[in-house]
Amino acid sequence: MASLGVNIDHIANVRQARRTVEPDPVTYALLAELGGADGITVHLREDRRHIQDRDVELLRQVVRSRLNLEMAATPEMEAIALRLRPDMVTLVPEKREEVTTEGGLDVGGQQAPLQALVGRLQDAGIGVSLFVDAEARQLEACQATGARWVELHTGTYAEASWSRQPLELARLTEGSFIARSLGLRVNAGHGLTYQNVEPVAAIEGMEELNIGHTIVARALAVGLQQAVSEMRALVQNPRRDPLFGNTAP
Repeated sequence: MASLGVNIDHIANVRQARRTVEPDPVTYALLAELGGADGITVHLREDRRHIQDRDVELLRQVVRSRLNLEMAATPEMEAIALRLRPDMVTLVPEKREEVTTEGGLDVGGQQAPLQALVGRLQDAGIGVSLFVDAEARQLEACQATGARWVELHTGTYAEASWSRQPLELARLTEGSFIARSLGLRVNAGHGLTYQNVEPVAAIEGMEELNIGHTIVARALAVGLQQAVSEMRALVQNPRRDPLFGNTAP
């Protein structure tokens, strides 16, 4: 049964649109926990377009579930992570021009520096996950870094047409199987919605789904606590895909 990590970056987006003090993502993180969130996820970007340093500092103090800090593999972000000690760091690719993260990290192309970074973070007691596409080459490189988790990029699945979505689901299922066979623990996220989350949640071995935008959008109608509760029900009790069964190959 997968757990639910709620990404609150879009709460900060609303605040930063006016450069004011509300809505405060720290307050909404507490509401998400009241709604049943198993963890809170934030992405501290280099350009600080949404989440700010004070947000992460306060979240580290008040979050009672798990705090997952998404960040680029840079010296600046490493220093912040080592100072604040979140429960989990998820290393993600980052480009200033992108609206949101566009794909998985190329672990195979930067294995040596990532291995060193993963080692330093884990030596400090921080769990490390690598955000990657569900490809054998990347998953094997993740294992070589010493990281214990991967987060499978579900954006291609989420954006696929109705006819191609089963193929993308099969790739995620196979990716989960490969990762677990390599001794890696498996999370997933990006682009998941109330309409497409259940088949991913039902993949064997899936531990946590990190979901943000769709929950915040739903919260405009029903409030964040209710929106989180509704998503958690789907994640923890998914209907299995009738064609694929979401079992390992």
